[in-house]
Amino acid sequence: MDQGTSTILMIVVLFALMYFLMIRPENKRKKKAQEMRDSLKKGDVITTIGGIVGKIVSVSNDTIVVETSEDRVRIEFTKWAVSTVGVQTGEQPVKEKESKKKAEDLPEEPVDEIPAPEEPKE
Repeated sequence: MDQGTSTILMIVVLFALMYFLMIRPENKRKKKAQEMRDSLKKGDVITTIGGIVGKIVSVSNDTIVVETSEDRVRIEFTKWAVSTVGVQTGEQPVKEKESKKKAEDLPEEPVDEIPAPEEPKE
């Protein structure tokens, strides 16, 4: 093997490695996200990429209508704005947060007023 052939072989190996480590996993992730967005149906609870959580009330080809609260507030989104099906939470489940809050001895009612400075007596 001469110098030119080994250089070309190294370039081909580098591109193959880049394909399997970077391009292929990204394409799989995109395909999975598209399948999730195509399978959205009325009644699903979703989280958008902006963090809005709501229940789907209507689905069309490119958009969905989401009801976000008990007040029946409805917002229309494009399907690509859906991040996950279900409520996306932080790192701690709600039960753990509640137990930590109870464990800390916080006062029942926070103090909202700052006492006024005392006036000097004459």
